[in-house]
Amino acid sequence: MIVQSLLGEFKHEVENTRKLLNAIPDSALTWKPSEKNWTTGQLASHIAETYNWYPSTIKELVFDMSTYQYDKGDISKAANIVAKFEENVKKAQAALESATDESMMDIWKMEMGGKEIFPAMPRIQVIRGFLMNHLYHHRGEMVVYLRATGNKVPGLYGPTADDN
Repeated sequence: MIVQSLLGEFKHEVENTRKLLNAIPDSALTWKPSEKNWTTGQLASHIAETYNWYPSTIKELVFDMSTYQYDKGDISKAANIVAKFEENVKKAQAALESATDESMMDIWKMEMGGKEIFPAMPRIQVIRGFLMNHLYHHRGEMVVYLRATGNKVPGLYGPTADDN
């Protein structure tokens, strides 16, 4: 029941993420709100990358960031970022579908070379907080980026001002 509930939310929110990423024009990819922020392309790439974390989060008890490597690919085109997102979503969904309700209670942690950087907690809490909520946070940022660059924002949970 736990995994089925997570899968339902996952599939629904993948569609929302897809809409958002598909709304990003190439012309906005280099824009960033300040020197401290990522560019639109970097933020979009990070959103796509979050789905790459599902397999190791679901299949391993320790996520070691010191050994984590991710190939963002060419983020100079929005279509490339969307393609990476689609690739990562397939792997993420397969990992989630392979999980069991019992495995959701396994204790999981994140380390950096043996030092704990994310407190140990049940895997379900990691999936909800580290994967899902983290993604929603960055999608919210992307909505602001789209607005700030004069682009339309797709409705994720209903119509937006752009739908009028």
